[in-house]
Amino acid sequence: MHASLYRGLVAPSNLRTTPTTRTARTSSSDRRTWDPVARAARISILSTEVTSDDAAGYRPPRGHYDEVFGPGGIPRGHAVGLASEIARLGPELLAAAGHRRDAIFVQQGITFDATGEDGPVKDRPFPLDLVPRILPAAEWDHIERGLQQRIRALNRFIDDVYHERDIVRAGIVPWRLIVSRSHFARAAHGVRPPGGVYCHVAGCDLVRDGDGTWKVLEDNVRTPSGISYVLENRVAMTRLVPQLFQHHRVRPVDHYPQLLLAGLRSVAPSAEDEATVVVWTPGPMNSAYFEHAFLARQMGVELVEASDLVVRDDVLYMRTTAGLRRVHAVYRRLDDDFVDPLEFRPDSLLGVPGLVRAYRAGTVAIANALGTGVADDKAIYHYVPEMIRFYLGEEPILSNVETYIMSDEAQREAALARRTELVFKPTGESGGKGVFIGPSTPRDELDGLADVIRAQPDKWIAQEVVSLSTVPTALPDGTLAPRHVDLRPFAVFGEQIRIVPGGLTRVALKEGSMIVNSSQGGGSKDTWVLEEDDGRRPATGDQHLHEVIPAGMPGLRYGAEGWQSQQQQQQQSLASPATAGSAPRADTRCETSPQGEASQC
Repeated sequence: MHASLYRGLVAPSNLRTTPTTRTARTSSSDRRTWDPVARAARISILSTEVTSDDAAGYRPPRGHYDEVFGPGGIPRGHAVGLASEIARLGPELLAAAGHRRDAIFVQQGITFDATGEDGPVKDRPFPLDLVPRILPAAEWDHIERGLQQRIRALNRFIDDVYHERDIVRAGIVPWRLIVSRSHFARAAHGVRPPGGVYCHVAGCDLVRDGDGTWKVLEDNVRTPSGISYVLENRVAMTRLVPQLFQHHRVRPVDHYPQLLLAGLRSVAPSAEDEATVVVWTPGPMNSAYFEHAFLARQMGVELVEASDLVVRDDVLYMRTTAGLRRVHAVYRRLDDDFVDPLEFRPDSLLGVPGLVRAYRAGTVAIANALGTGVADDKAIYHYVPEMIRFYLGEEPILSNVETYIMSDEAQREAALARRTELVFKPTGESGGKGVFIGPSTPRDELDGLADVIRAQPDKWIAQEVVSLSTVPTALPDGTLAPRHVDLRPFAVFGEQIRIVPGGLTRVALKEGSMIVNSSQGGGSKDTWVLEEDDGRRPATGDQHLHEVIPAGMPGLRYGAEGWQSQQQQQQQSLASPATAGSAPRADTRCETSPQGEASQC
C-alpha cells in the first residue's frame, strides 16, 4: 500500500542513475523491508539517493516539466517537505480524505456539472485535488513582477487607445486592428476613469513550458472569474489534509476581498462618508453567480442587479428600503454590451439606462472600466511585449507564447503551411470555443479552416503548441499520477497593483490530457506560494502517521454553476450573436481533442 504510493513519489524509470547513487543504494531485499515512514524521511533528508530504479508508478511524460520532481526523480528543493508528508500520509489516508471531500461536497451541494466520457454528468463532487501545487518565493517574485509590468502596460494601452493613440502613430499596433475588435467601445472615447485605472481586476493565464519557463497564454482583463475557488480551496485543504501544511510556511490568500474592496474605494469619486461599493451581477442564471454572491458577502457590500440601480441627474443610486442611496463604485460582472441600453445594445435587459452618462460625468467608478475589453483580445495579445517596451521602456519579464497574426500575409501563409503543428484560435472567443488543435484535427477540417482564415484573417491567430507542466495528482485510490496544469493569478489595481499569492491552478484530471477546463473534466489545486525562508523543512522519521480529520467544512457553498470560469457570461452568450466566423465544428474542438490541446484552449 505505502510502497505503491512510494512508487508514485519517485523518479520516472526513463531517467538514468549515476554510478555514485547506485553505489550508495541498498539491496533490493533491503528496500522491500523498509518501513514506509523511514523511507519518507529518507526521501526528505537524503533525497539525492532516490533514483529512477525506485520508480514504478510516477512517471512524468517526456518533454514536460514536472513541478515536484526534478532530473533523476529527486524532489525539487522547495517540495521536499511536501513530498515527504504525502508519502507519510499514504494512499489509504489520502484516498479516505478524498472520499470525505466528495461526501461532504455532495451533502452540502458542492457539486458540479461536467461532460464525461458518456456525456453530461450531473452533480459531480467539486473537483479539488488534494495534492497542492507549490511555488518557491523566488519563482513567485518573478511571476509577480512580470504580471505587474504587463498590467501596467495594458492599462497604458487602453488609455492610449481612447485618447492620444501614440502607439498607433508609432506604427506598433495597427488602428484598423484595434477598431475591428469586438470589445472596442466607442462610448469610452475621451473618457478617463477615476484614478486613471482601467483594468482593476486582471486574471492573466500562465503556463509553464517544457523547459520550465513561465509564459503568458492569455490576458483576461474584462471579468476574470475563479478567485472565489482560490479562497475556498484553501479552506478545504486546511480542514481535509492539515498535515500537508506543517512543514511549509504558505502565504495566505484570504485577504483578497479586502484588497478588492480597498482597490474599488481608492478609485471611487470622493464621498462625504465611506464610498458605497456594490457588486453588479446579471442574475442567478449566470454561470458565475456563485462568485458574484461570494465576493459581495466577503466584502460586506450589496449584491445588486439592474433593477436595483437607477440614474438620476447623472448620478447612480441604489434602491433601498430607506430610499435611494448613492453608489460610488460598481464591480460589474457583465460585458460592456449590456451595461447601458442607451449606449450599447438597446435590447439589453441587464443594463441601467444612463449609466454611461454618469460614468462620463465622473460620478461613479466602474470596474473594470468601460472599453477595457479591447486589451482582452487574442490579436492584441500578440503586441503586449511591444507595449511594454513602448510605454514602460522595459524588456518583458514574462514572454508570450509564440503567436502569429493571420492578418499578416507572410505569417498567415507560413502558419497555414504548418497547420498540422499549430493551434488556431478565433480572436474574439474564450473558454476554448472555436479552437483548432492542428496535431489532433483531421486534415480535411484543417483545409476547410484555411479557407475560413484566408477569408477573415483579422479574426484568427495561430500559436505554437505548449507542453504544459505536470504536478502529482491523487487518483481515486490515493496513488499519484502526473497531470497537466495551468495557472491564473489574480491582480487588483487600485492605488497600486497587488497580486494574491498563487492563484487558481487548473488541472487536467484525465491521463495525458491537457484540457484543464473543469466543464471538460478538469479540476483544480490549491496553489501554495512559500515564504522566502521556506522550502526545506524535512520531516523527522519518528513522527506518526496523521489521521485525516473529518471536516465539517462550514461555509463552503460551491454552486453547480459556479466553476466554469471561462463561461461566465451565460446569459449574455445566449443573447449574443456569434462572432467567431463560420469555421467548421469550431465549437467542439476542445471537447474531443486528445493530448496537447488544452494548452491553448
